[in-house]
Amino acid sequence: MLDLGGQRQMAVLARLLVAKGRAVPVSVLIDELWPGEPPAQALSTIQGYVSRLRRALEPGRAPREEAEVLVSAPPGYALRAETGQVDAWRFENAVKTDGPPAAVWERMEEALSLWRGPALAEFSDLSWAVTEAGRLEELRLTAVERRADAGLALGHSAALVADLEAHVSAHPLREEGWRLLALTLYRGGRQGDALGALRRARTVVREELGLDLGAALQRLESDILAQAPHLDLPAGHPVTAVPAETPAAPAASPVPAPAGPPPLRVVVVDDQALVRTGLRVVLDSEPGFELAGEACDGEQAIAMVRETRPDVVLMDIQMPRLDGLTAARRILADEDPPKVIMMTTFGTDDNLYSALRAGVSGFVLKTSAPEQLITAMRAAQAGDALIDPAVTTRLISAFAGRTDPAAPPALAGLGDTELDLLKLVARGLTNRQIAATLAVPEQSVAQSVNKLLDHLGLFDRAQLVVAAYESGLVNPGDVSR
Repeated sequence: MLDLGGQRQMAVLARLLVAKGRAVPVSVLIDELWPGEPPAQALSTIQGYVSRLRRALEPGRAPREEAEVLVSAPPGYALRAETGQVDAWRFENAVKTDGPPAAVWERMEEALSLWRGPALAEFSDLSWAVTEAGRLEELRLTAVERRADAGLALGHSAALVADLEAHVSAHPLREEGWRLLALTLYRGGRQGDALGALRRARTVVREELGLDLGAALQRLESDILAQAPHLDLPAGHPVTAVPAETPAAPAASPVPAPAGPPPLRVVVVDDQALVRTGLRVVLDSEPGFELAGEACDGEQAIAMVRETRPDVVLMDIQMPRLDGLTAARRILADEDPPKVIMMTTFGTDDNLYSALRAGVSGFVLKTSAPEQLITAMRAAQAGDALIDPAVTTRLISAFAGRTDPAAPPALAGLGDTELDLLKLVARGLTNRQIAATLAVPEQSVAQSVNKLLDHLGLFDRAQLVVAAYESGLVNPGDVSR
């Protein structure tokens, strides 16, 4: 152990370490060690600190021999050391290492093993130390997440859950932590828990920041609902090692990889050519989607849908000749209609609420990021939940209670079991989450939801939410609890 002197003297060494070999002027050392009130003999005090540190760092150096570690670098001093000699530098170097998952896993393990607690804690009254401690803590959190990401690629899902739970509990606003936790749970066969983690993340972000989840987490939620193949561990990953004595199997003819799901076919309807072009670019650049056709008004939309039989229709609500709402009603009245998502430039209005009553799957703002549009279409096609329960239910709560002859029928004739199920649907839970809540098979939930739709004369999940609100079964604020 080296005797580095008192706290001020150690602060000089720490400040030079933070500079990573760059010269720190003596004036800066004085200002940062004694903020606002340096002593009269500050310069000579610093020189004394440096002299004693040099003796501690290079005990074998002759009295008049030039220092090689803590060197003079006018107008101040610098620390000359190899990366491997300073734990903080080794730590940062390891965290920033790239490479295959196995190498990243090893380097992140090495980096985290160097962590000894809050960095520079003994200098927490000095602003430069607080700034550097925050930077190092951010690197530590990055190392935790990079280790987990590499572990996922290596098939270590089960071993990561506890660490990631602790990580998101301590740092609940880090969306990368929630993404890794949800994906780890999903790959461990805990799909309900994975969706539950994302719901917890959404609650935290909304309560703390008043925002919704970022595009990456929204897309992950949609992919989990759809059991997207790319979420699984890459094919060919060696889950268990083959014993050395196991004889090699005879070569077999290659088996063709199973074909992926067909692309989601989308019709885009908007009277503005620029909007249609932008949506075309989004669809062309996203795997798993195909543009089935375009239309510039409601009449063209109806004809295009009947001709191309798409999976999803993205429809502007305000258009010439025939508005989007009327066109949507006519499209949804056909046999085996596609899912319809309304596009608007406004967050709430009577037309949007009427659209939900008519059976559209939800709505998106034209200003939404491409990732949100993609997530919306995937969720609509899955038919398992509203596109964004919070936004949609805010819209519903703004208009719920209004009398309308076209409103969904009363809930007469439903028993307690059916009413409980309807409440869960209105809260935005997916079939899988409802199954976990009620401890019943997911298929039974799907069948019960279809029976509810038939009983009420409805055909879309969004209409069930509207019915729950308008009947008073649920009230604004009940969702996301």
